[in-house]
Amino acid sequence: MSKQQLMTGNEAVARGVYEAGVRFAAAYPGTPSTEILENIATHKEISAQWSPNEKVALEAAYGASLGGARSFASMKHVGLNVAADPFFTIAYTGGNAGLVVVTADEPGQHSSQNEQDNRNYARHAKVPMLEPSDSAECKAMTKFAFEMSEKYETPVLIRLTTRVCHSKSLVELEPRQEREIVPYVKNASKYVCVPANARIRRAEVEKRLDLLKKYSSNCEWNYIEDNGKDVGVIASGMAFNYAKEVFGNDVNYLKIGFSFPLPSELTEKFLEGLKKVYVIEENDEFIEDAVKALGFKDICYGKFTPDGKRFFPAFGELTSDVVRKVVTGKEATPPAYDRSKVIGRPPALCAGCPHRGFFYELGKRKDFVVSGDIGCYTLGFASPYNAMDFNCCMGASISGANGMQKVLNMVEGNKRRVVGVLGDSTFFHSGMTSLLDVVYNKGNCITVILDNRITGMTGHQQNPGTGFTAQGEPTEMVDIEGIVKALGIKNIRVIDPNDLKLVRETFDWAASLDEPSVIITRYPCVLKKMSVYDKNEWPDVYSTKCEVNADKCIGCKACLKSGCPAISIKDKKAVIDKTMCVGCTVCKQICPKSAIN
Repeated sequence: MSKQQLMTGNEAVARGVYEAGVRFAAAYPGTPSTEILENIATHKEISAQWSPNEKVALEAAYGASLGGARSFASMKHVGLNVAADPFFTIAYTGGNAGLVVVTADEPGQHSSQNEQDNRNYARHAKVPMLEPSDSAECKAMTKFAFEMSEKYETPVLIRLTTRVCHSKSLVELEPRQEREIVPYVKNASKYVCVPANARIRRAEVEKRLDLLKKYSSNCEWNYIEDNGKDVGVIASGMAFNYAKEVFGNDVNYLKIGFSFPLPSELTEKFLEGLKKVYVIEENDEFIEDAVKALGFKDICYGKFTPDGKRFFPAFGELTSDVVRKVVTGKEATPPAYDRSKVIGRPPALCAGCPHRGFFYELGKRKDFVVSGDIGCYTLGFASPYNAMDFNCCMGASISGANGMQKVLNMVEGNKRRVVGVLGDSTFFHSGMTSLLDVVYNKGNCITVILDNRITGMTGHQQNPGTGFTAQGEPTEMVDIEGIVKALGIKNIRVIDPNDLKLVRETFDWAASLDEPSVIITRYPCVLKKMSVYDKNEWPDVYSTKCEVNADKCIGCKACLKSGCPAISIKDKKAVIDKTMCVGCTVCKQICPKSAIN
């Protein structure tokens, strides 16, 4: 009897990895891909690891593949930028056993700094790509990808999007198929990519691509649904589901699941005799350009109409409501409600967040320019702190600060200092090389590493500083202060970020130096499940509450400048919600009347 389970796309990919007999998996956490490795790590048959960054994760998976085991790596879309260096070369060599890479794109930018379309990576690197539309396809295509990888000696890219990652549908559970480790045979001409070898492998890539092009039009994941209409829809991924919601059986469909190389022969067959075709895809006009290149521009309506006018939106999520409005002009009517009662709630640091006191003091330093980074602490840019001037990508806080400080130092009379701010996991990801750049090139910017003892923003994944692996095994706890010293920094201070006086004094100390300095704020995330190491270092952490003495409170609202969501004003007096307060005392230190105990 078959067994079905309701799964998210991420869970289904993990299940596919398990059933495919994979023995090694690596990733760096990043929404919307994080839960893939979290679920893989529950299987003892698979060696699963959080790597310091995506490049390392892919390189480790590649090495495991050469060692003869089916291997897997996953990351969010910007993570593939970090892993692009090995990705393009692995496209030349392939592996010894199957190697599959997942990129989780994010149309709509719910938690990302850009909205790139990673289908372009498949075309650029000339590797096959699959795009599942639901959880069942996530599992099936993952297993299929390993077969394809081994048959064609290539890495295979699976492109997910946010709604595929996080929506749920039924998945058929099947047993794991164990795979013997393939013996490694030395083959320098294939695996050592010096120019003489790589030029030969480059030709092999084109031969492989020709074979894949023929296969694409006869692949089970690409098919025509003929409803006897003269209007068609071509769609891939979640966009196919949006199209089905809008059009039902009123159009013919070309469902594309194996999207690179695109199925040219099947596409031409589908388009013949149609009066109009809608190409529905999120982000770039990847499929649309191919349709037009086949000579069907006059009937093609995608991101643009045949006469070059904008049709479907250039960016954002392409939901069924968006498709319906573009095609029919009809909009979904939401339930009536009183908009005046809806309160805007921008994202905020949690009550008791150890970054709160730090950013409160940092925002008051008008002599500082703050270079930020990627993490929950990026919220330091917002009110009431206004304590961040720019940010770019993982690890760029330090290198960006170094570059700006170099230029500001050229301005006569300049007294402004640039502060690079990043988290512990981000420091391990790509901050170490940036700090090395500061030391080597004689910079004098200030670096702050916010060590909250966990990878916070993506949901508390382990990292090299926590003392545990992805599968919960105790391991070496990497010492951030020791790394900073080893990189050549002489001026280092480790502080409690909840001690506002100490934070101010430390800022003054760093600003007085004409050398690079590093401040490490060390305090556990308020939401963190405390490890044995944390309990030993902070035995009484978050064990108290703060309360307002109403007789002393003058309603000045100074405490609100902490930005703590546990504090509000009622009857012109401050009040603290004890269900949220964890007794960090930042508000107590801010209060000018000592009205908070």
